[in-house]
Amino acid sequence: MGSARRVLDNLIGGLPRAFWYLWTGSLINRLGSAVLVFMAIYLTQERGFSDARAGLVIGLWGAGGAAGSLLGGYLADRWGRRPTLLTAHLGAATLMVAMGFARDLPTLAGCAVLLGLFAEAARPAFSAMMIDVVPERDRVRAFSLNYWAVNVGFAAAAILGGFAARIDYLLLFLINAVTIVITAVIIFVKVREVDPARRGALPPVVPAGGGGPAPIGALRTILRDRVFLGLTGLNLFSALVFLQASSMLPIAMTDDGLDATTYGYIIALNGVLIVAGQLFVPRLIGRSSHSRVVALGVLLSGVGFGLTAFADLAWLYALTVLIWTLGEMINSPSNSTLVATLSPAALRGRYQGVFSLSWQLAGALAPTLGGLVRETAGDATLWLGCFVLTALVSLGHLLARPARERRAAELRAAALGTATLPQVPIPGAAQTKAAAASGN
Repeated sequence: MGSARRVLDNLIGGLPRAFWYLWTGSLINRLGSAVLVFMAIYLTQERGFSDARAGLVIGLWGAGGAAGSLLGGYLADRWGRRPTLLTAHLGAATLMVAMGFARDLPTLAGCAVLLGLFAEAARPAFSAMMIDVVPERDRVRAFSLNYWAVNVGFAAAAILGGFAARIDYLLLFLINAVTIVITAVIIFVKVREVDPARRGALPPVVPAGGGGPAPIGALRTILRDRVFLGLTGLNLFSALVFLQASSMLPIAMTDDGLDATTYGYIIALNGVLIVAGQLFVPRLIGRSSHSRVVALGVLLSGVGFGLTAFADLAWLYALTVLIWTLGEMINSPSNSTLVATLSPAALRGRYQGVFSLSWQLAGALAPTLGGLVRETAGDATLWLGCFVLTALVSLGHLLARPARERRAAELRAAALGTATLPQVPIPGAAQTKAAAASGN
């Protein structure tokens, strides 16, 4: 009993109460998130769109999300995490209902763009708030726990969504809207805004040669941060592969004679596996280099997607999902921790927004490119191409490891006031140790 209690305490003990409210919000939000899971099937079977038009609508969702990520990151830093989250969630809930009632392509496309904008504007604010409230030593564990909650909800949503789709696809949109509103209320009521001073708000930047303030634009700072942009770019390419699971995979399965309910069960395996094993991932990866873990996870996911080229039966599709899910499980917490480690405290929201942009660009490009490759070159070419791309991304993560570790060490030293950071990447750090002290 004592041993079991120690294991449980190592898994969930010591995290702040605010984190658990955020965790609860993630769980509830994901319980109703079946809309995107079944969107490709809904558009092709219920609305009668071609693969290319369905990919266009899903891509427009991603395009709106790209703008939302940048806007949400900016507002999270300038306006605050809580008001940004509340506005984004309420807007997303409203657009979710509107999209459920939309019928023609132009209306669906317009709703998709706006829904993506509001839904993804919440992501950087949520991530920044989690980093605010969780100490650095506990972040891998916190991200793993949150990812576990996301996938508990995802697994349930995929299975229940399959049954709801049999009744009426409108139910998917309405349920999703309700869970978004509940999440917004929990976070807004229960999670306090972290004092900007504690987040590391930047003091005025003083030029090295003296004189008055010389403010540096946050976006310009990020665009000069090659280490962070390299991580973001690599994530874009791996996301292009991963998002085929919600765009081209359901279409491939229905072409092989599998219905929406079967797809729901098979894709729910992704969530079930993460629920069963994600909490033990921090112990598995231990003190391993985050870049090496991410590289392994991306490559393993690529193997799973590549093997989809040879799947034509339900159990074979389930096997491929199992493989790429194992890669996802070890990749996700280390990837999130890398982003947090490389983000200066004063610009967490905007760094999170730019990183989220990689997911939103992939969301816009993945269904469109996947649909084009599948229609012009065939199903096997799409999936084998996914493997080749992930192998290259994995190599990129390994090559970038030394630079990332140097940057992380610089940020930690600057936060302790023991070093002055080199010019360029950290906002204001090149000019003054006081500004450098705002780093993560």
